[in-house]
Amino acid sequence: MSKWGIVPQNGLTLSLLSQAPIEIDSLHDGIDFHSIITRTRFEEICDDLFQSTLEPVEKALRDAKMDKSSIDEIVLVGGSTRIPKIQKLLQDLFNDKELNKSINADEAAAYGAAILAAIFTGDKSDAVKDMLLLDVDTIIVINTEI
Repeated sequence: MSKWGIVPQNGLTLSLLSQAPIEIDSLHDGIDFHSIITRTRFEEICDDLFQSTLEPVEKALRDAKMDKSSIDEIVLVGGSTRIPKIQKLLQDLFNDKELNKSINADEAAAYGAAILAAIFTGDKSDAVKDMLLLDVDTIIVINTEI
């Protein structure tokens, strides 16, 4: 396991637990590293990354010339949206609006890709005709392997 692969795995573990083990095989000169990280420490270390997740949301609002008060639902997409700190930041940004967690966060990007493919191929079926797909490129590029 690479040392850079530790944070995402433990980030999701820390979504459910208050602490998680960190184990890095052969960190330096064949010496293994074992420790425990708390959710609080993880959030401190990643705070700048968490704050940066708001930038594409704010940009999408600006580009759409929409005020955050005009948003009816906030749908979370991607595994990182399970991280409590990210959920809290988004909820704070939208004035404590309840987050919609009813859609499987791991499958939402695939649903969006399917809708986009239908639109690009000229699908005019009832299932697609009233859909509006707003793309937030930065989030897709950072968090989704294509």
